[in-house]
Amino acid sequence: MSSSPLNRIRLSTLLFPPLVLWLLWRNLEFKFGRKLLVTVGALFYSVLYAAGIVLLLMQFTPLEVEWRGGFPPVLTFAKTKPDYRAVEAHRTRQTNQVPPDLNRSATGSSAYWTDFRGPNRDGHYTERPILTNWSTGGLKKIWNQPIGGGYASFVVADGRAFTIEQRREQEAVTAYDVTTGRELWAHMYPAAFAESMGGEGPRATPTYHEGRVYSLGAQGEFVCLDAATGRLLWRKNVLDEARATCLYFGMSTSPLIVDEKVIVLSGEPVLPVKGVTNRTVLAYHKATGERIWSATDDKQAYTSPMIVTLAGQRQLLVVAAKRIVGLKPEDGALLWEIPWQVQYDNAIAQPVIVDTNRFVISAGYGGGAMLVEISKAGEGFTARQVWKNQNLKNKFNSSVYWNGFVYGLDEGILTCIDPATGRRQWKDGRYGYGQLLLASGHLVVMSGEGELVLVLASPEKLEELARFQAIQGKTWNHPAIADGKVLVRNAVEMACFEIEAPGASAISSGK
Repeated sequence: MSSSPLNRIRLSTLLFPPLVLWLLWRNLEFKFGRKLLVTVGALFYSVLYAAGIVLLLMQFTPLEVEWRGGFPPVLTFAKTKPDYRAVEAHRTRQTNQVPPDLNRSATGSSAYWTDFRGPNRDGHYTERPILTNWSTGGLKKIWNQPIGGGYASFVVADGRAFTIEQRREQEAVTAYDVTTGRELWAHMYPAAFAESMGGEGPRATPTYHEGRVYSLGAQGEFVCLDAATGRLLWRKNVLDEARATCLYFGMSTSPLIVDEKVIVLSGEPVLPVKGVTNRTVLAYHKATGERIWSATDDKQAYTSPMIVTLAGQRQLLVVAAKRIVGLKPEDGALLWEIPWQVQYDNAIAQPVIVDTNRFVISAGYGGGAMLVEISKAGEGFTARQVWKNQNLKNKFNSSVYWNGFVYGLDEGILTCIDPATGRRQWKDGRYGYGQLLLASGHLVVMSGEGELVLVLASPEKLEELARFQAIQGKTWNHPAIADGKVLVRNAVEMACFEIEAPGASAISSGK
């Protein structure tokens, strides 16, 4: 065999590896065994070659890696990340036009959507009927504008929308006029959390209650602010308070108001000192910030606490890293517990109450779904698993319950299950790792790519009614609905749309 074909193959391998396979297998001088050996080597080199090209593109072009919820991540020239210059320029223009009126309250506004995922943290909007025949162009846009980074949602009260966002090296708890989008105030403090998959910014949605805003930052900074002005009333750091370390994806749970207390979760407790156990469920007086009680030494997870009634007992429902517990809201005493551990301790989705003594919990990372039943047992309570399967896998996308069925995103695919049996009714429609709410018998889905979608909540089949592009880019943030408006955001953009049905009036005052 002459060296000329071999040299051509070697040169082709170096310059463009796929070409070597064409040259190799059309050449009759090579024996089959040698062709096979060279093919394996060429394929291995092709992988290294492709990786080198990608690294060069990432070094000299805008190409970046973006995690969108699933695996593998994607390569994109348009990664969703905050544009701080755009935010600063926009807010400066607002300030130069007309100074904000901090005493203004929108006419006809209410204090309804004051908690993460709504008044009961269950993803239900019942304040007013929503529009269910969207036009081809989507809902009427009221305004849109740039916003800082992070994955928090909004809470809405008295015509103001509150959230938390990243502003360069600071976290900012912010208040916006719902009618105009105008920033009213921003309370900032030094904090710059980031991790490799989700990127930078705070995660936990603030809570509004009786003229105060309670907000937890990604590194544990817990503040109580005056909702009218943004003035700091009191502050704590829940990691310092509990002698705990920050979780990998940051502190992500929303504060919960229960009676005179505000409940907040900490991180992973460090080893106790001199026999003192570190507690990671913390209860403070909502007005003064004084510690009332602390409970459990669990490593916490990313699921926000809920106040629920199960088996006739009002209780705190807390999903920790390795178990689910019911606690007495008066003092944090343990009522019951059941094991629940997700790979990497990534329990994120909210429990879904489906009966007077039952709830469904779900997770991605191989976790699946489980129905838990709470029963009265003498002076105490017991918890048992009714069923567990893989028919619903909520990664960080919580489900809703409606008319006997649970609807949620199973690794990005919309799914309906019967919670009584765990049987899947249907699984259809890819919406990415977005979020959904329930309103007027319909699912309002915020897709992982920034689309707002309307789906009929039916156990028979998927029936998508409308969709439109609401904001641009990767969107993991929960939408919020209040006063007939739906507010959406991601790490780049925020927007407000009219979703109230024509002629609708309030049908519920809240909880």
